[in-house]
Amino acid sequence: MKNISKIGLGLALILGLSACGAKNNESAKEPEAETTTEAKSDTDPLKDKDVIKLGVVGENNEAWEDVAKRYKEGTGKTIEIVTFSEYREPNEALLSGDIDINAFQHKKFLQDFNEVSGSDIVSIADTSIAPLGIYSSKIKDLADLEDGARIAIPDDPTNGSRSLFLLQSAGLIEVEGEDGDSITLNEITSNPRNFEIVELSASQTARSLDDVDIACVNSGMAVDAGFIPTEDAIYLEDHNEPGKDIYVNIIATTQDKKDSPTLKDLIDNYYHTDETKKIVDETTKGSSIPVW
Repeated sequence: MKNISKIGLGLALILGLSACGAKNNESAKEPEAETTTEAKSDTDPLKDKDVIKLGVVGENNEAWEDVAKRYKEGTGKTIEIVTFSEYREPNEALLSGDIDINAFQHKKFLQDFNEVSGSDIVSIADTSIAPLGIYSSKIKDLADLEDGARIAIPDDPTNGSRSLFLLQSAGLIEVEGEDGDSITLNEITSNPRNFEIVELSASQTARSLDDVDIACVNSGMAVDAGFIPTEDAIYLEDHNEPGKDIYVNIIATTQDKKDSPTLKDLIDNYYHTDETKKIVDETTKGSSIPVW
């Protein structure tokens, strides 16, 4: 009996020590699990950057300048605004790592850029929609446009297509396809008044007004040239028409930064605000309409 008792006591001690060892092992593993979880959450590539580089096109960036000021006051971080003159450049700079985000293009432009370049730049927020307009330094009304007149449109596929649909909407030509399709001059099905359509860099369309009769000019380029689209365009795109949401402007970045908490904070608490809406409205005279 004594031997059996001793054996039983020994087994109890062994089991007890094993249980304690298991608990101790589990306790020892807990800090490692916490470290792993912390490492997974600490994946923001912009967390430790004091300067966020933003690519834009054109010189009129009052809304972003105000955002940068408020962001600096709120976070201590700087938004450096990098200006480009051509529409492809901010996307190329994004892919090369020269900038962190850009804000210059609409959804359709980004879609076409990604398809052509094989890139995967992603939209992370909507900004505004800015109607495309027809401008002239020679006539005040499209009714005064003469047969054979010269018409300038942007030469990039996205805004070139958009301009051809705008000319159709204005009753000047007819094209094949639906607004949003990628079309070229070859898709013009009717040009009874023999207009000469000249393709130029988007940055040159406003500057060409002394050499052509009318020009289709993007809102940002028009503002840079001193125009107020809602007042100076002789024909303005109706942004309320079905399908126009493809022309909503966006903030874009690369795949590795799309979930950045830093960018989410910038957008939610500094860009998507009433202060930004007010400045967009004031500086564009209502020509750009915030859509957030």
